[in-house]
Amino acid sequence: METAKRSQYFLYVAWIVSLAAMLGSLYFSEIKGFIPCDLCWFQRIFMYPLTLILGVATFQHDIGLKKIILPMSVIGGIISLMHYLEQKVEGFGGIKPCVSGVPCNVQYINWFGFITIPFLALTAFTLITVFTLLAVRKKSA
Repeated sequence: METAKRSQYFLYVAWIVSLAAMLGSLYFSEIKGFIPCDLCWFQRIFMYPLTLILGVATFQHDIGLKKIILPMSVIGGIISLMHYLEQKVEGFGGIKPCVSGVPCNVQYINWFGFITIPFLALTAFTLITVFTLLAVRKKSA
């Protein structure tokens, strides 16, 4: 019983992280007026459904959705890492350069010299991955 409660807690925290990430991205684009670049859109494509899927997994006590959650959070994290490297590493062009709208190396925010929007997304994807893995981890005897 304790393992089930622990798994439920970790799923709940992962859902809260995804919800905060989704609301944060909407705040930056809809309230602050930051126009998302191509890589930002790809990160949103992976984050927004995670909010719904993690919500269902949390409230239906369905850890089986890990087969969907983990690949989405890992792929989204890889995209966020590529985007962050494109912003912070001189000469890193990424696999596909942004071609429409805002260039992907634009930094709307740069808190403390290293926290950018892709860094925030990478942190969220990493936390979701870690908490999902903790939720599915078997109790060691």
